[in-house]
Amino acid sequence: MTQADEKLSDAEIARIAHRIDRPIALVGLMGVGKSTVGRKLAALLGKDFVDADEAIEEAAQMTVADIFEQFGEAYFRDGERRVIARLIEEGHGVIATGGGAFVKEETRTLLLDRAIPIWIDCDVDTLVERTARRDVRPLLRDGDPHEILTRLRREREPFYALAPIRITGENRPHVDTAMAIIGAIDRWL
Repeated sequence: MTQADEKLSDAEIARIAHRIDRPIALVGLMGVGKSTVGRKLAALLGKDFVDADEAIEEAAQMTVADIFEQFGEAYFRDGERRVIARLIEEGHGVIATGGGAFVKEETRTLLLDRAIPIWIDCDVDTLVERTARRDVRPLLRDGDPHEILTRLRREREPFYALAPIRITGENRPHVDTAMAIIGAIDRWL
């Protein structure tokens, strides 16, 4: 059965949800659909959803873009790790992480040890189209988005590949991607 063919009944989803004993952490490049798919996934599993970037903005009372601009990426990544650790400790069901979170060794180790990291992958052309919809991506502000996303994908892919589960976020309904994740978690467990 391919990812796109993943069809699970409500009873099968409930059975799988009951087996999940830690948060699901969605990782991957900006634009792959971590937040949108994460919300669908959480709803299907009867769990809550939290976006790490939104939690960071709430804690800092600043936008991610403003944090990058005023303090730099290293400062942001350190705060990101602390917020993700808190979200895991609070027991959230599905966590959408920032695109660079899984690249940082401390954050990646935390997620591998205490969550189920799911790498949502996608082709660069789709990422460019999706990220163009909103101008809130600090890493895409100073250059050609296609070139930047191609470089980020090449640099980050070895880290994302350390996630135990990889799902391709094709151009399909988000609920189908969420179903593919549930099926992959079932097989992984």
